[in-house]
Amino acid sequence: MYFVTSVQDLQELNPYIIIGCGGGGEKFSNFSGIESVGFIDDNEKKQGKKFCNHIISSSLEEVVGKTDARSVAIMLPIGAEGSALKYAVQAIDLGLNVICSFRSLSLDCNQSLLAFAESKGVQIKEISSRLDVIKSIFGTAPETCTEVLPKLDYKPEVPVVFVGGTSQECGKRTTTRILGKTASEYGLNAGVISTDEMGLEQPADLNFRAGSLSVMDVASAVMGSIKYVEEQKNPDIIFVEGQSSLTERGNPHPRGLSAAILVGAQPDATIVCHRFNHPYRQPVGIAEEIRAIEAVEPTKVVGVSLNLRNFTESTSKDILFSQCQEKYGLPAADIYHGGASILLDAIIEYTGIGDVEK
Repeated sequence: MYFVTSVQDLQELNPYIIIGCGGGGEKFSNFSGIESVGFIDDNEKKQGKKFCNHIISSSLEEVVGKTDARSVAIMLPIGAEGSALKYAVQAIDLGLNVICSFRSLSLDCNQSLLAFAESKGVQIKEISSRLDVIKSIFGTAPETCTEVLPKLDYKPEVPVVFVGGTSQECGKRTTTRILGKTASEYGLNAGVISTDEMGLEQPADLNFRAGSLSVMDVASAVMGSIKYVEEQKNPDIIFVEGQSSLTERGNPHPRGLSAAILVGAQPDATIVCHRFNHPYRQPVGIAEEIRAIEAVEPTKVVGVSLNLRNFTESTSKDILFSQCQEKYGLPAADIYHGGASILLDAIIEYTGIGDVEK
């Protein structure tokens, strides 16, 4: 058994040199009863600085020579597999025990390390994602961790518009697509990103099912998609389709997905879609969704796209739009019947596309 099952497993291998001076390294050093005697990081900007009462070094061998360390804890992020493997091999060769994280060094995928550690008379153990616990509860679980993408921190270079909504199936995909088409008709070079496998209609520069990703990967996937579209297309504006809703009741599971897409999009402006008398969803309401979106991300909702498929009231559409505009203080329109230009005008006015002063 090479999985860590308790903090006592870790305490038995004290003291530690911790590799990775970020959140993971700090968390490990904060475990009860853990004795850390040194820190290593490959980032030259961190080296020589104080971290958790130690000076960050660049050399494992040097810190080993200056301390009584018995073990190393490799707490590197996803995407640092090469560095994690390098340090594991070096540590074992120096006669140190190794604690690694599934994030950067899965022992299932590196079985040779187990044999190498055994040959050197040391231990190597993994802090795992404990998917076995989920399997014991549900009878099923992913075979391995599904969090695989590097953690991006990318700020879009052009205005981004997020298209959210009060529920599933309320018109987000259609609104995103038609806004992109209308922007092109305005003479703008528009990028369109669909976050659903059904985003097959044009215009769409790319589509993928965000819901198939680990929630920890969704924001990176959206940021990476925006960066890709910017590099490939040099757009004036990018529209990003949201999923589900932050406030919908009855089906809470996609709400976290909605938040992750919103955070990854980092939108300058947002359009909220709403379907009246939804036959099989339970939206809370337009005002609630606007408040939730603007609370999660520093964006501004600038318009409401109304889906009238199930609208049966006797009120005329003109009166309905006028009532919505008065109630929410935003332009409201039917995307199918001239509404795209109304919403796009609001987006352009707010983002100042083409306006150097803004």
